[in-house]
Amino acid sequence: MSTIKSPKKLIEVALPLDKINAAAAREKSIRHGHPSTLHLWWARRPLAAARAVIFAQMVNDPGFQSGDGFRYGMNKEKAAIERERLFKIIEDLVLWENTTNEEVLDRARAEIWRSWRETCELNKNHPQAAELFNPEKLPAFHDPFAGGGALPLEAQRLGLESYASDLNPVAVTINKAMIEIPPKFAGRAPVGPRLREERQGNLHEVGWKGAQGLAEDVRRYGAWMRDEAFKRIGHLYPKIEVTAAMATERPDLKPLVGQKLTVIAWLWARTVKSPNPAYSHVDVPLASTFVLSSKAGKEAYVEPVVEGDSYRFTVKVGTPPEGAKGGTKLARGANFRCLLSDTPIEPNYIKGEGSAGRVGARLMAIVAEGERGRVYLEPLAEHETIANKAQPTWKPETSLPDDPRNFWTLPYGLTKFGDLFTPRQLVALTTFSDLVGEAIAKVREDALAAGMQDDGKGLDDGGTGATAYAQAVGVYLAIAVSRISSYWSNITSHDTSREKITSVFARQAIPMVWDFMEGNPFSGTSGNYLNSIQAGAKSTAEMPAIRYGSVQQADAAHQHISVNKLISTDPPYYDNIGYADLSDFFYIWLRKSLKQIFPSLYATLAVPKAEELVATPYRHGGKEQAEAFFLDGMTQAMHNLSEQAHPALPVTIYYAFKQAETKGEAGTSSTGWETFLNAVLKAEFAITGTWPMRTEMKGRALERGGTNALASSIVIVCRKRPPDAPTVSRREFLRELNAVLPEALDEMTRGGINSPVAPVDLSQAIIGPGMAIFSQYAAVLEADGKPMSVKTALQLINRFLAEDDFDHDTQFCLHWFEQQGWSTGKYGEADVLARAKGTSVGGLVDAGVVESGSGNLRLLKWIEMSRDWSPDADTRTPIWEALHQLIRALNQDGESAAGRLLARMADKAEPTRALAYRLYTLCERQGRAEDARAYNELVTAWTGIEKAASETGHHTQMSLLD
Repeated sequence: MSTIKSPKKLIEVALPLDKINAAAAREKSIRHGHPSTLHLWWARRPLAAARAVIFAQMVNDPGFQSGDGFRYGMNKEKAAIERERLFKIIEDLVLWENTTNEEVLDRARAEIWRSWRETCELNKNHPQAAELFNPEKLPAFHDPFAGGGALPLEAQRLGLESYASDLNPVAVTINKAMIEIPPKFAGRAPVGPRLREERQGNLHEVGWKGAQGLAEDVRRYGAWMRDEAFKRIGHLYPKIEVTAAMATERPDLKPLVGQKLTVIAWLWARTVKSPNPAYSHVDVPLASTFVLSSKAGKEAYVEPVVEGDSYRFTVKVGTPPEGAKGGTKLARGANFRCLLSDTPIEPNYIKGEGSAGRVGARLMAIVAEGERGRVYLEPLAEHETIANKAQPTWKPETSLPDDPRNFWTLPYGLTKFGDLFTPRQLVALTTFSDLVGEAIAKVREDALAAGMQDDGKGLDDGGTGATAYAQAVGVYLAIAVSRISSYWSNITSHDTSREKITSVFARQAIPMVWDFMEGNPFSGTSGNYLNSIQAGAKSTAEMPAIRYGSVQQADAAHQHISVNKLISTDPPYYDNIGYADLSDFFYIWLRKSLKQIFPSLYATLAVPKAEELVATPYRHGGKEQAEAFFLDGMTQAMHNLSEQAHPALPVTIYYAFKQAETKGEAGTSSTGWETFLNAVLKAEFAITGTWPMRTEMKGRALERGGTNALASSIVIVCRKRPPDAPTVSRREFLRELNAVLPEALDEMTRGGINSPVAPVDLSQAIIGPGMAIFSQYAAVLEADGKPMSVKTALQLINRFLAEDDFDHDTQFCLHWFEQQGWSTGKYGEADVLARAKGTSVGGLVDAGVVESGSGNLRLLKWIEMSRDWSPDADTRTPIWEALHQLIRALNQDGESAAGRLLARMADKAEPTRALAYRLYTLCERQGRAEDARAYNELVTAWTGIEKAASETGHHTQMSLLD
């Protein structure tokens, strides 16, 4: 059978990684119009990265060659120029401002078409040309682990038909809202009555592009739902009248006397009976803080007043007194004190009360909307009574997973999802959920009145008429209810610095919250339904809606959707996130609203979990069994992709690697990473590239938890390994590593066809060329004939980050730093090491890199080095000294000063930069965050330093000529 000519794609050769990472990092601060505001999903990929990866996955590298080694592209010089042009397209493409810029998108789409037709031309004589290489139709895209939908959305934006699938019904619903529904109803005008504010204005008719009309109807019917809900349950959310008595001790309230203020939220503290026998009849508060606002100039706090065997809460403005920040908490966890007697309330006591159903809640304060911001008021008995009288007609009875790692409420009696909501919150959520069905009926009626035809089919049946349109609007209304449920829960907390309610999912878990905020659905600030509707509508209006989209519920290991499609996917990350368990929180509300629209999708009481590819020990009977389940399942899923993917296109797979997983000398070795790579290689994939994609803002990579907050994910580029791939010995594998990796490492650190890879990313990036060698073989055999493990291969690859050749003084400093850091060590040990490295302690002192005395020795830090140092006058300048003098100059005087210094020792530039990389890697592995930061910052600034050095050299030369 003829061989398919498969040109290398740009992503297999080069990427403007720094520009992509910068755009991805910036995107994290974007809220308005971003798909993440439609509905929460965990660990979404940035749109910038997704767009760049898919583009580079489809576009031929200018110097491309096929798998048989025959070159079809340009010569080296022309290819470099052409890559720069493609890089410019990517750099424009990844900017958030260009997300809907049709001129930029059209340029990208044109390049995709050009490469595709080029590939079709190369394969026009292939027996399957008609099936695989139609020059008038691009391959469709598929993501079998679609999750939050970023990848299918961006494939659609780039002009591809987009298919998405996921086992999780919540993810399927989100993807339907992003890529399936908008194209189906693109270009339609809204059918709902204009809102009051629009009728009062002079709004003229506008053209409704893409999903704008659909989004407008979501906004209009969302407002109708809010008004209808207020008619039914508004009495449960009373306003609060500011009286003269309230203002007696609060001068700040005097301008508000007589006004009825809308309540934003009620702040509750959980309570238990006091463990002190003298007060065992009193419910005492478990308050983690008494601070209400820590914002400068707006400080406020709760002051408890004890009166015999009772207490009440008052609210004060001004700087909180000492101790207010801690509330009644004694230490971390469930450790409190009795407000009346100071008796410790221990965790086991609280757990016992919780299991017996005796944990209550007491109102601590009321937050209202004032004329100039939030007003904090004392609790009113009337408001507490109204809240306690709320009687929900329905309560979710689904049990919380027995997973103490991610579900922390279980020991305290909150064991079902219904327990995570107050009675009043349950009333609100059931009311809004039920109104979705009423809104759907209203939309259909209005659509028919507006002249829309009806084919009688619903969304699930492929309908496009009035019935399906009404259900489509209903999907977004239900999503808004689901989204807001994470703010209408008794697991929300109060952000005192920003004065807002925080979502349940501030982390990827359901924590235990002791004092919680109960938001008002009808207020005008955070935590209200209209905010959720507006955010979702704005996001929907920005959806591309330009190509066919299809979303199905499917198990990645057994689906057949991927056949002959471009595949880019973001699978679960070993045991990082329990998607199925967490998403039950949303599923219970989506199911209540959408079961009639998607009966098969919402057939079960909870999200399917048995097949979910997450290494969850509690579900599989232990850690080893969970790891085996993950490896087997992921291998099957990856093998399914390798068999079905379009044979002319690489597959890209995201993996959320964390340096926190790294241990010892293994570098990038970790259980999750090794297990995942094992699955990829067992699936007969060969790795042709790895790209570290970072989404942290500049300067944040090292500031939280040391070096454990580095690369957000690695994009692995794969192609199916030939069935006749040979086996090689360990010796042959090492020979190839020795031949390839030094050049690859030099390319990465110098910045050739790619921008230089920062030290923070180097250990991940070097995996690409290393694993490309390892994975091209059916096996690499050890001396005993057994296949080499992925862990061993990773360790061998990472050794190349530690084998730089430096002068003798630098070799001493490097080894001493590895063992001692900046600490003082014994002279005798230093003397032995110095002799072994071909130098002496006296020479090291003369070189200005160590301080020795009283039988001790230590390395000098960069900040201790002389500011008057001159490389011209120094007769002994180790690379170690050159590097740390450059760091000193950069930190004290900036890039220009560092550049001037570098210009005076230009011959040391390359080894100095190499040493910075080496030291960064060493510090990262040993957890020395601050030291790692200094080396990373130097390399990050290297281009600017070199430019300043070059300008200095030019000026010097001109002066000599003058």
